[in-house]
Amino acid sequence: MRDSYMLDDPEFVAWQRGKRLDPADRSSWWGGWHEAVRDAVARGVTVRRARIVSEPLSAYARYEYDLTFTNLAAGESVRWLPRRRTTDLAVPGTDFWVFDGTLALFHHFTGEGQLAEDGREYTEDPAWVKPAAEAFEKVWERAVPHEDFRPV
Repeated sequence: MRDSYMLDDPEFVAWQRGKRLDPADRSSWWGGWHEAVRDAVARGVTVRRARIVSEPLSAYARYEYDLTFTNLAAGESVRWLPRRRTTDLAVPGTDFWVFDGTLALFHHFTGEGQLAEDGREYTEDPAWVKPAAEAFEKVWERAVPHEDFRPV
């Protein structure tokens, strides 16, 4: 949902200086998140990520775009939706994950893009989970698969 996160992240800083991950050197980028996604997908879980972005893409969104091959390698499906195409959609104002349609995790960030100290908010309240899940489905339907998305 944001155009940038943690601008002081050492990996993002290195990317800005020209460092690029080598898809062939899996050991240099494969980590715990990738393992968790791979294992979930192997159990039959579908893992989908939709990114809502402004155009032209911010430097951070371009960084995410360059790293998305790692998400795909783990088994995620990733789609991109230009923010201009969301005007008629009601979506939560913050990043969120929905798990099995019964649990939502909302992430709250500071103005500088850092995860707030109390930035993870979990809820099983259907009054929050259901609208988040419905919003995600609307975004997903409209979003462009990573393989077809061409950053502006």
